Amino acid sequence: MSEIESFPVNIPEHELKDLRERLGRVRLPEAETVQDGTQGIGLDRLRNLLDAWRAHDWRSLEGRWNAIPHYRTCLDGLNIAFWHVRSPEADAFPLVLTHGWPGSVLEFESVIGPLTDPVAHGGAAADAFDVVIPALPGFGFSERPREPGWNPGRTARAWADLMTRLGYERFGAHGGDWGAPVSIGLARLEPERVAALHLTMPFASPLPEDLAAASDAEKAMIAKRDAFMRTGPTHAIVQSVLPQTLGYSLLDSPAGLAAWLGQALADFSDTRPEAGGGVSVAQQVDNIALYWFTGTGASAARWYWEAVRATPRSAQAQNEETVTVPTAFTLFPGEPYPTARRWAEHRYQNIISWNEMEYGGHYAGWEKPGLLVSELRDAFRQARKR
Repeated sequence: MSEIESFPVNIPEHELKDLRERLGRVRLPEAETVQDGTQGIGLDRLRNLLDAWRAHDWRSLEGRWNAIPHYRTCLDGLNIAFWHVRSPEADAFPLVLTHGWPGSVLEFESVIGPLTDPVAHGGAAADAFDVVIPALPGFGFSERPREPGWNPGRTARAWADLMTRLGYERFGAHGGDWGAPVSIGLARLEPERVAALHLTMPFASPLPEDLAAASDAEKAMIAKRDAFMRTGPTHAIVQSVLPQTLGYSLLDSPAGLAAWLGQALADFSDTRPEAGGGVSVAQQVDNIALYWFTGTGASAARWYWEAVRATPRSAQAQNEETVTVPTAFTLFPGEPYPTARRWAEHRYQNIISWNEMEYGGHYAGWEKPGLLVSELRDAFRQARKR
């Protein structure tokens, strides 16, 4: 399928019935023996999440989904599903937004309206975007790969082909989590076409000389990164080593899927009350249900197995993959793996803004959609004029 075709979502009723039956007979372990979170998602929190899922209205989510123009097309042998919303403004600037794990295109649902129709949302027509929001290979309604090799670099090439197929010669790119290396790869692959890049996760690390000369603020960042690497990246370790083994539980058990995704959705967001509480339970359930009905728990986990085999292991090797296009950063305090600007400057040769926020975490589109919209508008104002 090389053409682009409309792709409405309609999960068969028997699959909804099957889920209801499974949720009605989940078998849970006893409560954790400590209350500090070091054993994983707590029993009470999982019970609350499962109760919310039992009350979830999938058909309502389908209605919201199908109200957004949704398509699919074959890219490098794989059917990729994507939202594509054109602005009513004639001079709108094309922008491709890429999600990560454990998220989905749903991360960007709330920003589509303000980005494509800023006038209707209190903005200026000059800030309008045409938005393209593809689901990563093996995520959501994109096809699940049946061969190895779908890593960030190959995905970036597919995104370049997608933007060509949609008629966009020049465009911007945004990403967080795995969406960041895909967007970075796109900017490195097509520097003449990617007018500017916006990231919420820099994917840059300090060199030995940076560690030796670290400021107090940088030392705090290093300590946070080290603490995360000791206890936080369990999902990355398991999914990069045994994604298939884990996948059986994610596909067969709604409780297992909810626990695995819910753990990361809460732990990597800014759950402070003054920050808004992080990713809401309603947002979590929408996302978990999407993984369930598309059967993508294993294929999404496998993304880590692919990516670690294609990603430079050392800071020096990573920094040598330089980015020359204008790059804007928005950094959130809830990010578990922070980066200092001085470290990022080794890799990004044209940093046009570096904004550190007071609130927010790893999931900007869910946690702080208004702020993300404002940052995207600012990041691409100059790029769209060139």
